[in-house]
Order: sequence, then structure tokens, then C-alpha cells
Amino acid sequence: METKLELENALKDAVRSGDDVRKRTIRMALAAVKQAEIDRQATLDEAAVMAILQKEIKTRRESVEEARTANRPDLVAGTEAEIKALQVFLPQAISPDELQALAAAAVAEVGAGSPADMGKVMKVLMPRIQGRAPGDQVSQVVRDLLQK
Repeated sequence: METKLELENALKDAVRSGDDVRKRTIRMALAAVKQAEIDRQATLDEAAVMAILQKEIKTRRESVEEARTANRPDLVAGTEAEIKALQVFLPQAISPDELQALAAAAVAEVGAGSPADMGKVMKVLMPRIQGRAPGDQVSQVVRDLLQK
């Protein structure tokens, strides 16, 4: 099933069940998807919807870190609940070992030998990972491989 349709159905379920956190979170995600469609003047494909969901999760993770430094456990708990509500729509996360193996294969495929080749590796690797790992984590693994 298409992720956007899943979001719409989950919103209906959240409204029926009275789950305010899920309802609010899914509404914000759908609003971001619809805004992107308006900006591009086209319907988004599955990859673009996944990218928006990842961006929403990343924003919330940053909020969690800020709330922790501000010593606000109430905000941390609420934001983490929002992250969990959004993660349901993303594919299963990739294990660190699998990420390392995919990154090594991409480095070998491209023939990269230095950190200057990082862009080439990322261009090959990111479509294979597509939503299963955060971009900063992927780039760190690739950077470590290329510096060896």
C-alpha cells in the first residue's frame, strides 16, 4: 500500500480511537506531504513521501536533544512518542553490520579510494538504503571506510 494512503488511513484510525499524539503527528506529516505536492505542483512518489517522513523524524530527534539539554523530560517523552508514531510508516531499519557491508560493496563498485570520492559512493549507496538508515549515519560509515 502506498505510504500516503497508509498515513490517511492511520489518521482516521487515530481519530476514531482518540489517540491525540498519533492524530496530531500524522496530521503534521500529511500536511508536510501536501505542502510538498503544492510546491512541486505534482503528486509525490513513494520515495519523496519517505524522505518527508525521515525529515519529520530527524526534526523531532533534534527537538529531543534540545529538550534534554534544557532538562525538559515532559517534552522529551512527548516528542519520542511522535517519533514512534512516524517510524511505523518507514521500512525496517538496517543493522549496522548490513550497512557496513552495503557501504563496502558500494566503495568497491565505484572504485573509491579517498574521501574525495564520497559523493560517488553516496550516489550509489543511498538508493539501496532508501529510508532504512539516516543519511548522517550512512555518510559516517562511508567516511570511515574511505579514510582507512
